[in-house]
Amino acid sequence: MTSGAERRATAIAAFKAQNAEDPNSVMDGPEPRPKELVHAERLAAWVERLDPSPSEALVLASHCQHLRRWELAREEFAPGRVGYLTWRKALARLHADHAAEVLRRAGYDAALLEQVRQINLKQGLRTNPDVQTMEDALCLCFLEHELVDFALKHPDAKVVDIIAKTWAKMSERGHQRALGLPLSEHASQLVTQALARDASDRQASSEDPAGSS
Repeated sequence: MTSGAERRATAIAAFKAQNAEDPNSVMDGPEPRPKELVHAERLAAWVERLDPSPSEALVLASHCQHLRRWELAREEFAPGRVGYLTWRKALARLHADHAAEVLRRAGYDAALLEQVRQINLKQGLRTNPDVQTMEDALCLCFLEHELVDFALKHPDAKVVDIIAKTWAKMSERGHQRALGLPLSEHASQLVTQALARDASDRQASSEDPAGSS
């Protein structure tokens, strides 16, 4: 009989093997490596840092959140925000479907598959602790590994807006971790601007909770 540890190892190995097929690469240390493999490793590491005793579903989800993402290119969808959101939804389903197939082959039951799917699709954010941990880990990966390069390619105003939206999705635990990240001077300034805007928005909301008509 396959033990729980063996089953988990089998599933994670399968996720790694599929992510290693990514034709795109990123620098990870001195050498380029498959992009989604690196992303999954970083995400899983952040999940473990945020939750020292993660659930089985959360551990598995951290290794397959962007499974085979390269199969669905942004260019296949219409330009603009509507096309972008449609692409993101299609990607989420793609990842979840591929992950479910791997988990079934590894011997997991339907209940576990559904838990992983909920985390992958981020269903129950703010109410499901595993989903919130995943969201925090995703945001922290962006801030730690992608923000500096992103800031070099886009206007400051756009970057500040993205940071503010990212911050709003995170828990207080995620915020504390984010504040301890070693960012470049420019990236740190943009984070400061985003947090100042967030504080201003919160104050305005508290002063006028009903909103202006």
